[in-house]
Amino acid sequence: MTAQTLTLVQNYTSQSDPAVPTALICDSFLLRSGLQHILRDTPFVIAEAASVTGPKRLQYCALNTALMIIETTQNSGRVLEVIRQVKERSPEMRIVALADQFDLGFVRTAHQAGVTGFCLTATAPDVLIKSLELVMLGESIVPSVVLRSLMDAAPQRQEQPLQDNTAEPQLSDLKSYKLSARETEVLSYLKEGTPNKVIARQFDITEATIKVHVKAILRKIGVANRTQAAMWASERLPRQDGPSVNK
Repeated sequence: MTAQTLTLVQNYTSQSDPAVPTALICDSFLLRSGLQHILRDTPFVIAEAASVTGPKRLQYCALNTALMIIETTQNSGRVLEVIRQVKERSPEMRIVALADQFDLGFVRTAHQAGVTGFCLTATAPDVLIKSLELVMLGESIVPSVVLRSLMDAAPQRQEQPLQDNTAEPQLSDLKSYKLSARETEVLSYLKEGTPNKVIARQFDITEATIKVHVKAILRKIGVANRTQAAMWASERLPRQDGPSVNK
């Protein structure tokens, strides 16, 4: 396939559907082929398709690439090397990690390195496309099933250990952060990886209002983004079945 010359998308908006030059970095030929098929006729135009361990692994993401989808099932050390070097060369590039499953240590390290989205290979095609759109809009994406598995596998040590496992002390602990009742509800949705649009629909309010709540939550609990807020909430909010979301 002949490489195309594409322009970096600085301000992606799903309404106008601009072309998003995308690099597919997969060791699995079958996965790479499947992704190419899924992304066909979407805004995510394949600019490069290569292997993590291939000779082009540090060259395929030129300055004109806006999104990189990288398989992280194997060779995690090389994957993190690629991510760090790509972010050094192109800080504005969005990066989405794709794997059969994720562990907590990798998610934390990859997020620090610059990954803004985590998707499972079992994700439905339409959900994957929507996740990529949200990443291009500046959101951090961690599917709820991934969050639950991460928390189940998380080490027992925590930076701020809970006094016990009952709901009452945890909710009491939240009061020290001065979260309002609505902010606590929004935080419970963030814990499940729910997008702002879906949260807004649950409360019958605007998405802009949800964004205001999210910014207030991040400021009050002292984290930088939604992914960190979700992990923070998973360690502190009571373990329940979670909010009911009609997607």
